[in-house]
Amino acid sequence: MQEDLHAIGRSCMALKARMAARTVTRVYDAALKPVGLRITQFTVLACIGSGDVNSISGLADYLAIERTTLTRNLQLLEKKGIISFEQGEDSRARPVKLTEKGEELLQNAIPLWQDAQKTLQEKLGSDEWHMISSGLNILTKSA
Repeated sequence: MQEDLHAIGRSCMALKARMAARTVTRVYDAALKPVGLRITQFTVLACIGSGDVNSISGLADYLAIERTTLTRNLQLLEKKGIISFEQGEDSRARPVKLTEKGEELLQNAIPLWQDAQKTLQEKLGSDEWHMISSGLNILTKSA
């Protein structure tokens, strides 16, 4: 059994992915701290701001996050005046939009995010950056 446990620590994909995610999250969170955002909030706002996804369900699917977790996080952003829920054509649909405050916040956050991207790209090098990014895309699509 002890041998199995050591093998888990060395080769478990879930463990490695979670460790990498926490490491990467710390870099982005530190970069975004001056505007009071965490990377999880920034990515939600960026998706909303892009206009590509505007429903809660669509946003949850795109971000691969549970709808209830996303809804809870969106409610916090709404209380801060960063997003608003609009009335959709269907009474069940609630399109999400950035408020003026949210647009300004996102605009101020983008250069900080770009700095974090650059930091990670420099640490990894171009080849590793593209390999990891490609691998994560494949992994996400295969699940």
